[in-house]
Amino acid sequence: MVTSAGVLHAAVDGRGLRLYRAAPMTHPPNPPELLEEQVKQRPLPRHVGIIMDGNGRWAEERGLPRLEGHREGSISVREVTRAARRLGMSALTLYAFSSQNWARPAEEVAGLMDLLREYLEEERPEILENNIRLHAIGELDRLPRLVREPLERLRADSAGNTGMVLTLALSYGGREELLRAARALAEAAVRGELQPKALTEVDLERQLWTHGLPALDLVIRTSGEQRISNFLLWQAAYAELVFTPALWPDFRAPAFLSCVAEYQQRERRYGQTSAQVKRDDPVRAPA
Repeated sequence: MVTSAGVLHAAVDGRGLRLYRAAPMTHPPNPPELLEEQVKQRPLPRHVGIIMDGNGRWAEERGLPRLEGHREGSISVREVTRAARRLGMSALTLYAFSSQNWARPAEEVAGLMDLLREYLEEERPEILENNIRLHAIGELDRLPRLVREPLERLRADSAGNTGMVLTLALSYGGREELLRAARALAEAAVRGELQPKALTEVDLERQLWTHGLPALDLVIRTSGEQRISNFLLWQAAYAELVFTPALWPDFRAPAFLSCVAEYQQRERRYGQTSAQVKRDDPVRAPA
């Protein structure tokens, strides 16, 4: 038996089980710090997307209003963003509010918009001081002014930053994104600017809200649900998917690092055989 003070050894004699204590254990390095160092030693995903799910359930399990779950979840946003930046990732995309979330009760939607405004105002100094560029994707014109104005100010003020790109998916839907891109391409064809037979994947990707971001490598979803819920449908074609039972407010930096470590154990074949991958990229092959 292991305790914080050491290892308990058991011996059995005629009087029954007796325990005695061995010498205290030397404490290992802090596990999260050790894991972070281990993760840094292997190839990292350049672009991670997260479906932040479980705020409402977290609150309901504790007898709290759902909005308190969203508030607690904002702490996870901060911790995960910091961890991604420390690792040196190029891009982090957070599914903050979907196109379908507008159908939630008006009171909850209003509360979410207030929390989003608070987040943009409170995190502004840290974003700017750490060379993070804030980006946003989705039907942003649907957002209320109290969110749009601080969002656009921070996007403009961080536009010249060269560090990690933090993208907030707001009023976002993958189907809506693809439909918008298809309409733009159809209009270009009608104007004679594009020949339909000459259309390529690159042409379509130029019309996506994520144009300019690195290819999506990893999608994480919290709360135990195993679906991608209209998130980055085109972009996730070859992304690795990691599902975790943790509710978003409980998903802090160590949990994020564990998901990245899981990604690092995957073999990304892109249609090739395992032998081809190991031959062409022995460093990327899992240990």
